[in-house]
Amino acid sequence: MARKTIFDGIEEYGNAPALIEESGRIWAYDELVDAADRLGGCMEPRSLVFLLCRNCASAVAAYVGALRRGVVPLLLNAEIQEELLGYLLEQYKPRHLWVENDRVFASGKQIYSDGAYGLWDTGEQAYPLYEELAVLLSTSGSTGSPKLVRQSYGNIMANTESIVEYLSLTAADRAITTMPMYYTYGLSIIQTQLFVGGSIVLTDASMFERRFWDLLKAQEVTNFGGVPYTYEMLRRMRFARMELPSLRFITQAGGKLAPSLSAEFAQVCADKGIAFITMYGACEATARMAYLPKEYALQKAGSIGIAIPGGRFALMDGSGLEIEGAGAEGELVYYGENVTLGYAECSEDLSKGDENQGRLPTGDMARRDEEGFYYITGRKKRFLKLFGNRVSLDAIEAFLKSQGFLSCACGGEDDKLMVYVAEAVDKKKLCLSLSRFTHLHVSAFEVVQVEEIPRNASGKILYEKLRNDGKSGV
Repeated sequence: MARKTIFDGIEEYGNAPALIEESGRIWAYDELVDAADRLGGCMEPRSLVFLLCRNCASAVAAYVGALRRGVVPLLLNAEIQEELLGYLLEQYKPRHLWVENDRVFASGKQIYSDGAYGLWDTGEQAYPLYEELAVLLSTSGSTGSPKLVRQSYGNIMANTESIVEYLSLTAADRAITTMPMYYTYGLSIIQTQLFVGGSIVLTDASMFERRFWDLLKAQEVTNFGGVPYTYEMLRRMRFARMELPSLRFITQAGGKLAPSLSAEFAQVCADKGIAFITMYGACEATARMAYLPKEYALQKAGSIGIAIPGGRFALMDGSGLEIEGAGAEGELVYYGENVTLGYAECSEDLSKGDENQGRLPTGDMARRDEEGFYYITGRKKRFLKLFGNRVSLDAIEAFLKSQGFLSCACGGEDDKLMVYVAEAVDKKKLCLSLSRFTHLHVSAFEVVQVEEIPRNASGKILYEKLRNDGKSGV
């Protein structure tokens, strides 16, 4: 059965630059396709391959080659813990592994190498894969998880075409990696750039390193993406003072950006002639579900915007009925061809078909304004009962950030809200401030100082780790 993938036909871009390594080496499209197909040709069609990824040409070539061959890749962090990798290997028994050459496995044999990475054949995998299954991503991108999201060829195509449309991407665009490719946001940037014949500067350098910015300027990058934490740090780095003439637009997703910070970046970017586009997405929706058109960046700061082309939203009340009017809060539900097939928690699940049927309850609470723009108000499960009052932890975090506390996070249990801060603070004064904000007694709050707010590779707060570490906070 012929499958249409986003990488079919990219050889037509010929000698145009596709990948640019930090060393300065440029991979043209024909070179990328040649490397991808040589590797793909060594893999058994409709088999499962684990790709242990870094932001490097070898990993991108393996990903392209797998999709063009009809092989299903599971993208994992190259630095995944050995115990977790062992568990995943036992749980899913992939036919192939694409790993750095310094890794050696007791079973199987290496059948191909490009010098940096090697392809292993385990001789395992005795189960079938659903014919439309294209890619697997972990629901916990930084550490890996046995619970995977199943993305189809149609999901990836629909989302890629939609992103290309609303960002007006062309072959002239050049992105730089700011997130790992095993994270859905980082992967979507790579996919959209290659789909239109654009190019990607590959680096593992952090935005907080000088070499990242030197590389961005030298290669005349036109766009990059970031999560809320990225923009919190860019503010501290005085992004407003940076001279970045090649930038055409920057994007934000991966969580809610504080409205004040969103407005600040909208204004800074407007002054620089850069489009600032906030977005909303999830791995379960392949990548994106909403975007805020650039012309509304300042006027609607704090909004996730409108549904992407081809998708739509609905708000559901507690009884499961759709909310028609503006202003009322409900659970945000998304409908679109990019809604993924469902989850997998064991190898048997990889033969399942489409369980979601284009509908995704996001778990986020939201409201819609009179002009049809959506605003996330919190997570459905991120609430505590404080003395009988329902309190949103996300609302408390938003309040704290509006007061200047950027390195903070909230957790706790009913009748005790814990505020974790990684900066000097007057604990008593902060509790009084929260008491006034919520109209609850000051005893409902406790402030714990920690060395840092733990985050995963995509910048999202690791609340469970924070709760455990915070028990020993000072």
